[in-house]
Amino acid sequence: SVFHLGAQTIVGTASRSALSTFEANVRGTWNLLEACKTNDRLIERVVVASSDKAYGVHETLPYTEDAPLQGIYPYDVSKSCADLISFSYFHSYGVPVAVTRCGNLFGGGDLNYNRLVPGTIRQALRGEAPIIRSDGKLVRDYFYVRDAVQAYMRLAEALPGEKFTGQAFNFGTETPVSVLELVDVILKTMGRKDLKPTILNEAGNEIPKQYLDCTKARNMLSWSPAYSLGEGLSETISWYGNHLGYAPAKNAAGVR
Repeated sequence: SVFHLGAQTIVGTASRSALSTFEANVRGTWNLLEACKTNDRLIERVVVASSDKAYGVHETLPYTEDAPLQGIYPYDVSKSCADLISFSYFHSYGVPVAVTRCGNLFGGGDLNYNRLVPGTIRQALRGEAPIIRSDGKLVRDYFYVRDAVQAYMRLAEALPGEKFTGQAFNFGTETPVSVLELVDVILKTMGRKDLKPTILNEAGNEIPKQYLDCTKARNMLSWSPAYSLGEGLSETISWYGNHLGYAPAKNAAGVR
């Protein structure tokens, strides 16, 4: 079993360095799939971790798996290409591959504090105002990492079934929220509603609204998320509190 999880995952980094992003996300994908093709006797299944960014900008939301892949910014294009390469290796060479397209992943263990969830939690633990690099209006589907792991495993267990190979599956909470709404939930959960975010409005090459329809995964894989957004954030906040050595706030409130 092969899980292709390696990628350059930061939109801002992709915008500043398109070539290295294409090297990692596009060349990295075909290198891995070429190795799987060459060693086909050893490979029963390949799960390629993609992203909702592969769809690009669409007026019709939520995204379904049959929506065109039309990324225009470097990161989005890299994911669109990786998906198409995956399908090409299935149709041309029979590599037993399927693609996951997830919302914005969050959870304990992510130490990139430039990302919204870990950055906001760390700032709130320190008593600092959260920094929002966008205008706060971007809408996303935030997806807890424990649910993502279960989704990947469920798909892997279904492979190499012929109904699943060469297919893409959306995984998410189907609960779109704006950046400002997410920060508000985090601060409320942490009992830090006194902190007001600073909005820099300097993010570029971002898709305004993205969220997923997960009907296909529910119907074909009998999958649904085990955690609500609030439950996932509560566990995540606890992880960072322990990791960074902060006791939980006495007035912290759980949010479902």
